[in-house]
Amino acid sequence: MPLQPLLHDLVPTLAAPTSALSGADGQIRASGVQGVFHADCRVLSLAVLRLDGREPEPIGHAAAGPGATRFVSLARWLGNPGPDPTVRIDRVRRVRAGAVDEEITIVSTADVPVTTTVTIDTASDLAPIEMVKSGNIGRGDDDFGRGPAFEQGVGDVGQRGDGVGGVEVRIEGDLDRRVTIPPRGRVTLRWALTVRDPAAVMLAGPRGDFARPAVRAADHRLTRLLDQSLDDLAALRLTTAIDDGDTFLGAGVPWYLTLFGRDSLWAARMMLPLGTDLALGTLRALARRQGTKLDPETGEAPGKIMHELRRDDVSVEGRLPAVYYGTIDATLLWISLLHDAWRWGHDPAEIAELLPALEAALGWLADHADPDGDGFLEYLDPTGRGLANQGWKDSHDAVRFHDGRIADAPIALAEVQGYAYRAAQDGAALLDAFGRPGGSLWRAYADALAARFRGAFWVDGGRYPALALDRDKQPVDALTSNIGHLLGTGILNADEEARVAAALGSAEMSGGYGLRTMSAGDGGFAPLSYHCGSIWAHDTAIVAAGLARAGFPAEAGRLIDGLLGAGEAFGFRLPELYGGDSRTEISRPMPYPASCHPQAWSAAAAVLVLQAWLGLDPDVPAGVVRVRPLPDAPTVTGLRIAGHPVDFANGTLTGLPPGFSIQEAVESDRQAGTLEDFADAEQDAGHEGDPVE
Repeated sequence: MPLQPLLHDLVPTLAAPTSALSGADGQIRASGVQGVFHADCRVLSLAVLRLDGREPEPIGHAAAGPGATRFVSLARWLGNPGPDPTVRIDRVRRVRAGAVDEEITIVSTADVPVTTTVTIDTASDLAPIEMVKSGNIGRGDDDFGRGPAFEQGVGDVGQRGDGVGGVEVRIEGDLDRRVTIPPRGRVTLRWALTVRDPAAVMLAGPRGDFARPAVRAADHRLTRLLDQSLDDLAALRLTTAIDDGDTFLGAGVPWYLTLFGRDSLWAARMMLPLGTDLALGTLRALARRQGTKLDPETGEAPGKIMHELRRDDVSVEGRLPAVYYGTIDATLLWISLLHDAWRWGHDPAEIAELLPALEAALGWLADHADPDGDGFLEYLDPTGRGLANQGWKDSHDAVRFHDGRIADAPIALAEVQGYAYRAAQDGAALLDAFGRPGGSLWRAYADALAARFRGAFWVDGGRYPALALDRDKQPVDALTSNIGHLLGTGILNADEEARVAAALGSAEMSGGYGLRTMSAGDGGFAPLSYHCGSIWAHDTAIVAAGLARAGFPAEAGRLIDGLLGAGEAFGFRLPELYGGDSRTEISRPMPYPASCHPQAWSAAAAVLVLQAWLGLDPDVPAGVVRVRPLPDAPTVTGLRIAGHPVDFANGTLTGLPPGFSIQEAVESDRQAGTLEDFADAEQDAGHEGDPVE
């Protein structure tokens, strides 16, 4: 059985929609998921550098700025004899949309001339991303293999086998050169790849779209994490030919470098402290593709926001439709992002232009989100060819009972009910503010949903809400991170938020480097399960922000400290997910071997952590900004509220437009202490592997 190729240890270089994935030595080998990808097509499957027919010995690599990576290696068989290497190779790879350039500098500190033949073997298979992900490439049952080689310094390739059609690839430069490096001198060689892909759906997004604040923090992990995250987020910007320059974030490298409803919405929502233009670009791009009809094959329904967008010129068995709507939460998240962009001060005229799409989205919530009429939102893939699970935990085995049994669909997820409550309230606020009818009806809907939720979801004697309701309306009683998404939605009262905070703050949930997706005391728990025990950066940040806003700084601080520790372990580029092992048993988080990086919502999690630390909650239409910082809050220059640059220092926000008032929350008894205290409290919490009493 073919296995999805591992990619946690590959080095990405990115300028969406183009990305290069190589080994840590800089070599791109004809195996796994290595290669240069452009718009869901692998346009280069081999790029191996040799000197005199031998591969140089790698010693390290480092980022060389946005869209660039430097790989350093040695040729110890050249130059002076002795223990110190005298011939070093610096290979700098730069990626632009539709192009890759490499500059190879051979530096000699030898006292004699060094002569060598430099070659770069290249090949292209034009494999669609779905085939690469399946693990079938190179197994003998496909027509890809190495693909055509490029020779004599210049090469072109068109369609090959079952590859993506219409793609033209050209490579030129120093692919075979004999050079002499003078004593203590250097020689620089260059080669470049360019791609022409007329059928590509994804195009490079325009520059801009969010600010880049300056941050000073006592914990330097935060500043380094933000720096790398903002570089990655800039590189993930995309648009399409029909989106008139509107920019959104591609979900992640390599599998998800396209428009995703849920992922792109969450990432844009996390980025609101840096400006609202990215949010509006994302909202408009998704509104242009909003559902208009019922289609079981694609999951489309009137008013529904799509799940993902792919190119339509690829035919791969088992592939989802090019425009796929199999998501239960993207429509709700779209409504709340529109509301939040308005609250952060986006131009009301541009918000008003999206009110018809808002009303259509609310129509989906009223008419199509609850097919069995039980008062809860649920999903079921009727075709058997779409996603079996359609919340953010969309793997087939993500919804499990405490004893490990997999729940049967239809599934009503806990967090989705919270999203629906929040979307109804947010939609009502927008309808009222812009003089549209229906606000009171949606507030009544939210109140009724909260009452139903209170009666159906709480388990374990009322200690925490269930993960979901299954086909038989039975609570799926595993303790999971899903319930953390309820914080801040309004569906919980203060007492219920306290119970959720206590459950999530337990060692079984918060004992790793962040928040586990499932409690270590549940039967389905495994530290390297995709959704049943691993840790996701965006999930942890969302819950930490909810805890901070609800007044639980210790629990929030513990999760933030875990994220910063993970960021440091992964070179300050938070991957899609990583292992949920205990911090008391292992000194650094273990990689999830098929984890994408960079990932939009993992990178944007750093911005949400910053917002949660500062406790910023603006309501620009009301002229109010609420501030509730956590201990040791950083100093930040260049945030954006209502389009104005604002600064935060010593608990004070400055730079707001005239007429705004600042409301500072009263510090609660729970808020004493520092981030280090929260981390120490975690160490004292005990061994989380013990069963939950």
